[in-house]
Amino acid sequence: MRKLTVVLLVAVLPLLGFSQSIFDKYEDMDNVGSVIVNKGMIDLVSKIGALDDDAEAREFVEVAKGLQGVKVFMTEDQNVSLDMSKTVKQYLKSSKLEELMRVKDKDVNVKFYVKNGKNENHVTELLMFVSGMENVEIGHNGRKLETVLVSLTGDIDLNKIGSLTNKMDLPKDLKKAGGSK
Repeated sequence: MRKLTVVLLVAVLPLLGFSQSIFDKYEDMDNVGSVIVNKGMIDLVSKIGALDDDAEAREFVEVAKGLQGVKVFMTEDQNVSLDMSKTVKQYLKSSKLEELMRVKDKDVNVKFYVKNGKNENHVTELLMFVSGMENVEIGHNGRKLETVLVSLTGDIDLNKIGSLTNKMDLPKDLKKAGGSK
């Protein structure tokens, strides 16, 4: 009976949201930069931002309230870039994500994927994969990016997501490649 209980728990826990993301393997790699923002931090930022009188800040807070997590992985390593590309393709086959849009500018490819939510304006996951970048520097150390993977999960209103991407501190060239100004 005890074995049956353990087997059932192991089978059910991933359904309750305790499973790791297929992309979490990049978090501990030396040649991958990562930013992981969990629900607790999102809630804290939302509370602080709610005190702001700025309309743009309030819109950002509305988008952030629905988020469960944000994961960003960046690399300049070509081998890791190839692995990220394979992992994204594998994930797309096993998930219910569909392509929202893609942008190609020279060698830079930006692809957006979504998982449908409660209606056509809401999604439960937004995945952005940017590859083929050259000469996109981040920070003051002159590090150049090759590939960026961004995963947002939660209740995401597509009508308001522009506010969130404009607030992110992305390199200007990356924003151009993604269509933001």
